[in-house]
Order: sequence, then C-alpha cells, then structure tokens
Amino acid sequence: MKTKIRYTLALLAIWLGTNCAMAQGWPQNYGGVMLQGFYWDSFDDTQWALLERQADELAGTFSLIWIPQSAKAANSMSMGYDPLYWFSNYNSSFGTKEQLVSMIKTFKGKGLGTIADIVINHRSNVSSWVDFPKETYNGVTYELKSTDIVADDDEGATKEWADKNGYSLSSNTEGISEVYGGKCEGWGGMRDLDHASENVQTNVKAYLGMLLSDEFGYAGFRYDVAKGFPAKYFGIYNNASNPTYSVGEFWDGNATNCKKWVDATKYDGKIQSAVFDFPFRYTVRDAINNNDWRKLGNTSVMADASYRQYAVTFVENHDTEKRSNAEQDPIRRDTLAGNAFLLAMPGTPCVFLKHWQAYKSEIKAMVEARKVAGITNTSTYTNMRSANDYYANLIKTNDDNRLIVVVGSNTDGYQPNSQWQEILSGHHYKYYLTKKAEVAWTDKMSGTYKEAFNVRLIAVSENNNAQLVYTLDGSEPTASSTKADNGTTLLFSEEGTYTLKVGLLVDGNVKSVITRSYTINHPEQFAIPACCTMDENEVCAFFEAPVNWTSTVACWAWCDTPSENFTFSQRSGWPGVDCVKIGKADNGNDVWKWSWDGKKEKNSSATQPAKIIFSNAGSPQTADLPFQNGGYYDKDGLKGVVTSTGINETYQVSNSKFQVSRAGWYTIDGRRLSGKPTKKGVYVVNGKKVVMK
Repeated sequence: MKTKIRYTLALLAIWLGTNCAMAQGWPQNYGGVMLQGFYWDSFDDTQWALLERQADELAGTFSLIWIPQSAKAANSMSMGYDPLYWFSNYNSSFGTKEQLVSMIKTFKGKGLGTIADIVINHRSNVSSWVDFPKETYNGVTYELKSTDIVADDDEGATKEWADKNGYSLSSNTEGISEVYGGKCEGWGGMRDLDHASENVQTNVKAYLGMLLSDEFGYAGFRYDVAKGFPAKYFGIYNNASNPTYSVGEFWDGNATNCKKWVDATKYDGKIQSAVFDFPFRYTVRDAINNNDWRKLGNTSVMADASYRQYAVTFVENHDTEKRSNAEQDPIRRDTLAGNAFLLAMPGTPCVFLKHWQAYKSEIKAMVEARKVAGITNTSTYTNMRSANDYYANLIKTNDDNRLIVVVGSNTDGYQPNSQWQEILSGHHYKYYLTKKAEVAWTDKMSGTYKEAFNVRLIAVSENNNAQLVYTLDGSEPTASSTKADNGTTLLFSEEGTYTLKVGLLVDGNVKSVITRSYTINHPEQFAIPACCTMDENEVCAFFEAPVNWTSTVACWAWCDTPSENFTFSQRSGWPGVDCVKIGKADNGNDVWKWSWDGKKEKNSSATQPAKIIFSNAGSPQTADLPFQNGGYYDKDGLKGVVTSTGINETYQVSNSKFQVSRAGWYTIDGRRLSGKPTKKGVYVVNGKKVVMK
C-alpha cells in the first residue's frame, strides 16, 4: 500500500512539475537548443517539404525549430509578417497546409518541437482599410471588426479614412507599456489591433488554441512585435492556451527593460513568457566589432540568475542579419566564436539558420559538448579571465559536469589546469571539459561530408592512463578492440558510410561508448535519375523542379536565328507547353520531361531550340538557359546530359558554366565511383560501356 501511495505521489509531482513549467513561460532547467529555421526571403530554403526532409539531421542537434508565420498572408510572396488569415487558409509561401502539418508531425515524432511565429499586433485587410476575413473554425465564426482597430492606428490616418467612409474604430489607443509607462509602438501599413477588445481576445485565444491542438501540433509561440501592445495581454493569452514554450520579440538592448517585460507578462503572479535576449546579442556584436572581448561581460537577461530561465539567447536573426535599411548590423566575422560563446552559456540558445548551414559540423559539436556538460538554461557560470584579446567563462551545471569556453583572438592566452581536457578548438574559440566527466569524445559529429576529414579521439578522464578503443564497422568496442591514445587522429577519405564507435578504456573496462556515423560523398558525384530516358533522334529536356514549384512545370523553347518557337502547340504564348512528370530525384524533388512534338511555329530550318526556359506554370521561372538535347536542368542551369543510349554524361557545374568530365568510372545510372570498380557489372568509362567480369 505504501508503494502505491508513493507511486501516486510521484505521478502527482511529475504532473504538477510539468504544468507548473508550462505555466511559467519557459521550462526550468531546460537543456534544449532552438534553431531559427528561416531568414529573410528564404522561400527556397525553408519550404515545409524541404525542412521535413531534414528532420533526422535537425532533430539530432536541436530540440526546437522556430518557423515563419504559417497562414496565407496578404502578399503573394511573403514571410508572413503581413498576416491575413488566422483560421481558414494555410497555403502560404512555404507550402500547403498538408505539407505544414506533415512537417510538424514528423518533427514531433523525432523529438523536435515546432515554434509558431505569432503575429497578432497587426493584421492585413481583405479589400478596404477596415475589413477582415470572416472565418469559421470548429463551427464558430470568427471575424475582427473595424471597432477592433486602435483609434490612433497609422498615426490617425485610419481614423481619418474611417470617418469619411462611415466606419467606427475603437475608442482605445495603442495602449500604455508597463515597461516604459508610455504609449506602445505602432506598426505602419497594417491595422494595429486593440487587445483590450473582448472580440480581439476571443479571436486570438481561439487562434492560439487551434495551433496547439492536434490539428497542427505546434509546441509553442514566438510573439512578433512584443512592444506593440501591453505585456499583460501576452500573459492572458498564454494562460488561456497554455503553451510549453513562449518567447517575445521585445526588441530592446536594455536588459532591465527586457526583464520588466517578462515580469509584466505575469498572470495570477506567474510569469507567462520568456524573452529574446537582445542585450546578449549586442554584447557579442560589440565584442566582435570592437575586437574587445571584455565586452562579453556586459549585462544581459542571461547574466541575471533570477531571469536566466526566461532568456532565449542569440547572436543573429532575420532582422539583424540583413534588411534593406542601414539600421541593421550583421556580425560579419568571428561567427563561429560568437556561436561558441552562445552555445556554452546558460539561457536557451537560438541558432540562426544561415550559421547552421555554413557551419553544421562545428555547431553540431558545440551543441553536443553542451549536452555532455549538462548545461541548461539555469546553469551558473564564473568569469575566469577577461582580457582585450580573449574571454574565458567556466559554466557549472547541476550535476557538476563543467565546461570552459574561451573566445577571442588569443585563445591560448588562457590555459586551465590539468583537471581540464580540451575537446574543441577552431577559429577564435576553444572548449574544455572537466575530466570528471569520464567520457569518450570525438571532435567530429555524425553527418555527410564532401571532402576527406580527420577525427580526433579524446579521452576525458581523471585516470591519466585511460586509453580509447574503437571500431569502424558499427560493432561494440571491447577491451581487445583497436586501441588509441588520447588525441589520436583518424583519417576518413574514401567515399562511403562509416560507423565509428569509441569507448573509454580504464583499468581494462570499456565505458562511455559513443557512436558517430559518417558519410563521404565527393562533390563531383552527381547521378541523373534513372527515370530520365530518351529515344533515338528525340529532342527533349529534363527539369528537376524546386520543392516550392507545386504547379505543372511548363517549357518555353526557341531560337533567335532563325526565329522559331518549338513550344507553341498548346498555347499561342507564354508559358508554352506543359511538361510531363516522370519521377523523382534522389533528393525527393519532382523530375519533369519536355519532348518536342515535331511542331514548329514558323517551320524554319531550325531542327532544335537554342534556348529553353522552365517555369512553374508561368511563375517563377528559370533564366534563359542554353538548350542541350537530353539536358538535365535544375533552377540554376544544366547539370548533366542523358543520351539515347541510356548512358548519362556527368557534368561539373561552376559559376553558371559547365565543363565535361568523363575521367573516372560510373555506374550505368550515372553514379561516379571513387576508383576502379571491384564488383562485376556494366560500367561507363569515357562515355563507353565497359563490362567487368
């Protein structure tokens, strides 16, 4: 009976802890790292279907991914900050609703939570200044009215229009900020909403509840323009919807103001949202831009132990990285050092997509080191040394595993004592892990690499005689496996997939076995899909459509001299003839084929086109591309050629030009081998079939 009571109490404690964490704006002792999964105009890179294909890799490093506002916006191509629909239309510039829901579900199944971008400060209109969509969700109709618009919207321009056209606005203005004691900030060009309105609150609560429901499955919210209306409403909305994660874009470099905003989100005395730590970002920027690493000690939300749980730290985002005005200030150098500092420190780090794309291997290793050290958003730290040319912090975690991060132009300026083991180093950064951790370590994480690379095997142990044992075939290492001293380097150069397992060998016992999976694909490797075939004397071309080209691909092919059109038979003009979908490329993109039907508009002497364009039913489209019969194209140009013999000639494309490369051995479907084949079969060498017996 006592056991049952203890079990029940334990379950109750877990339930209370979970719900308290959810009610506190951001979980306490949270060890995850977030990825900002987009940048400005990232329409090609961040299509829902494309992001979903990266789920395994993303979930291996990140716990959360923040994606753009996902409903249809007012503009045809939009990042979502001109929101139009909330409930009824989720066919956005990033894909369809079905693709969105599929992506979120796939992410969730792999332990990766999706953060919705919530834009409720302002909203676009349907046709006039004051009309909003009428939408039905779960049998209830939701619609904002003209009286839900603040009286001073667009500095009075909206009221002037409304008065002339017989509409009434709210009698309330933008509202008073609990932080400044003055008027909240407006947003020009779209209608700023009056969050004191009961109708606005009803609409917003239903909207947020829908995003968290099983229909979508979002894990939490990132609130846009948190200075746009009083912070208490964020508390009201989160208390009603109960997200696990909430973070506000309170864009302010003053840490005191940011902390005041966090406090102002309280509902029934409980903080309801974290905040993006802009002060942290500015300390990193100032240290790098001024080449004065002492500035990393400047104040931030993360620096205050009382608010550290609510600090979502970052070094770059879509706004600071690139905009059309001169106010933005991207960090143009020491990006890795900035991320190294970010990922070692408490708070919840948010990595910028462009940084992830450029430095996957390094960022993977930094995040893994953070996990091994057990760093969370509430860990503590001590500054070990602050100098103009370097800065060193020691981070202490709850289970006493600790990490030292050193950044700056002189990382060798700080040398910890013998109780620390260096595990990572790069341009202007180093990580040291306490030897108490007792783990095996490699400085290269799992992934796909295009070039040969070295992997350093590291024994993190207080036993000075500790060795490492490893295998390369995926088998579990034992005391009799291949041994390696601390710091041994392994070279991986040949194409293929390797499963490296490394264990710490102490006093004849193997422990702390880690697994790394490496795949090497040399950059010249390119395989034309097997679905691409052509008949003898056929005039045709193949096109690999970007993931966001969801309409039928059309082809426009012509000559200037003599003037001729080869794609006029379906339509008299643009976009020409519809292509036929024939299969998929290895990356999952659809492959289309255009085959000339033998008809020419002017019946000139031309026997094939000189130029070709592919389009997504007219828009978007490729540039004018040189026509190559049997050519295999993507949006950037010619990638290879299919011949009527079925042998694919592989090209290397560089700077919009291509060079033929027939040296080497290829499989019959066009895959280049790293050397001479060792198995029997039919291969292609210098454009000719070779049978290996």
